[in-house]
Amino acid sequence: MDFPDTQIPDTAAFLDDPQRQPLEIDPEQRQGPALFRWLTLAMEHVIAALLLALIVSVSVNVVGRAVFNNSVPWADELARMLFIWLIFLGAAAAFARFEHIAVDILVRRLQPRAAHMLYLLQHIIITVLMGVIIWGGFLVMSRASGKTAILNVPWNLVNVSFVLCACFIGAVSIWRAWKSIQQIRSPSATPNADGGC
Repeated sequence: MDFPDTQIPDTAAFLDDPQRQPLEIDPEQRQGPALFRWLTLAMEHVIAALLLALIVSVSVNVVGRAVFNNSVPWADELARMLFIWLIFLGAAAAFARFEHIAVDILVRRLQPRAAHMLYLLQHIIITVLMGVIIWGGFLVMSRASGKTAILNVPWNLVNVSFVLCACFIGAVSIWRAWKSIQQIRSPSATPNADGGC
């Protein structure tokens, strides 16, 4: 049975929102502020190291239980702490690259000014929420004085991941809100390599 020679369509046209191009942070294309690009790359490298450490920690415990019939008590605690850091660093890096799940059917159909008004509203809400999270995170950190049961690691070493994630997302949201204001005022403005206009 012969199949006709059909070209597979480029899915980027369906997945990428052209309206958000001025708001992108892309280290490979040198798009967006240099600090955000550098931090995104640094987070991605730390995420890779944390994932490797998490795999090793869980594997040590599995091998200990299955082969030696003796679990390694610190491995579960370490895996839990690594997983928490992995979650929050991953959330921050995904936010920088616009990789969180979003329903963008409306914003794709709008004119650039209207689309950036929605982006502005979105990033103002995100900035306010990150401010609340940072404030709450500092409250938690100021009251947390305990340490983990086995490794004796201060809980604030784990809690700070939450605050750092919120700080990064808040800073990126402020920058994106500012870029949206620029696009609303002048939709033809295009960003240069360092994220300015």
